[in-house]
Amino acid sequence: MSWLNFLADVNTSNSADNYFPIGIQLVFAAGFVLTMIAVSAWLGPKRKTADKLETFASGIENHGEARQPIAIKYFLVAILFVLFDVEVIFFYPYAVNFRELGWAGFSAVLMFVAFFLTGFIYIIKKGALKWED
Repeated sequence: MSWLNFLADVNTSNSADNYFPIGIQLVFAAGFVLTMIAVSAWLGPKRKTADKLETFASGIENHGEARQPIAIKYFLVAILFVLFDVEVIFFYPYAVNFRELGWAGFSAVLMFVAFFLTGFIYIIKKGALKWED
């Protein structure tokens, strides 16, 4: 009979009434955000000068069109950064659990490093990191 009482307690404790305070908090948070945006738009300065309406590009003077081709080297460096970042993410769980993983985990990490180094050597031989071109 205790199992049925447990199920009855779960059904009564998991009702919509328990979520009402969370809903009220979300409504107040959204109302606060909308109120602050409206007040800042209403009371904020409205001086539209040529400097303020100009496109901001990190403080660099605008010149030419925005549709100029960009060297592929920038994208390669970004991809390499993501690759190294992901490598670190894969090393962290091994560093935390290396005792539990044992030799099987160590061999998996060695295999991962071998694949990664193979790709890195390929990138170096293709000249992806040479900026002189």
